[in-house]
Amino acid sequence: MGRVLIVGGSRGIGAACVRAFASAGNRVVFTYLNASERARLLAAECGAQAVACDVRSSESVTAAVEEAVRLLGGLDVLAVSAGVAHFSLLQDTSEEDLLRVIDTDLCGTFRACRAAAPYMISQQSGRIITVASMWGEVGASCESAYSAAKGGVIALTKALAKELGPSGITVNCVSPGVVDTEMNGTLSSETLSSLAADTPLGRIASPEEVASAVLYLASEGASFVTGQVLGVSGGFIV
Repeated sequence: MGRVLIVGGSRGIGAACVRAFASAGNRVVFTYLNASERARLLAAECGAQAVACDVRSSESVTAAVEEAVRLLGGLDVLAVSAGVAHFSLLQDTSEEDLLRVIDTDLCGTFRACRAAAPYMISQQSGRIITVASMWGEVGASCESAYSAAKGGVIALTKALAKELGPSGITVNCVSPGVVDTEMNGTLSSETLSSLAADTPLGRIASPEEVASAVLYLASEGASFVTGQVLGVSGGFIV
């Protein structure tokens, strides 16, 4: 039974990860930002524990990781799912929009990895799984800030795989396609239908399908897999 921390676990892919890891018999702590009632219900449902955290704050992330380690008695797996999106033309994307997305998606992932790594290094083992996006691989029109941030997550993952590998730590990334989450809830039904039609499998993904990929990368079956980007895009990009 592993000791798992999921950063950004109150909704969407993160919540699916909480359920998947808990169902597999792991002890799970997850973080949330504002959705305290939702987090409480999810924790009760899964037998997990919820900790408040703002990934835009180094102090908040460090405190959350320390609390998770205290509750779990150590840390074997870190999965980072916290993120925000932004849709606009380049000229309509403000400096504030750009910094909000970068600070949450990329810097938040960096902060979580930085806070958790010393615990894994000390035990010479661990699994880190980040969540990027297929747009971080190929870019998306009207999502320049988001694409840049998720591309940074992929580069960070590859760098950390090289840096932390000698300490017995694997670092991998899951790169989802279009997923049925609240983040994509702002897209029109026509846009979602078009994206599904552009996907070779003919539909969009469920959060549970992405969580299954995260669970695999934390499993013993992935013990020699590191620095990889596992696409869960239904063939949208190949």
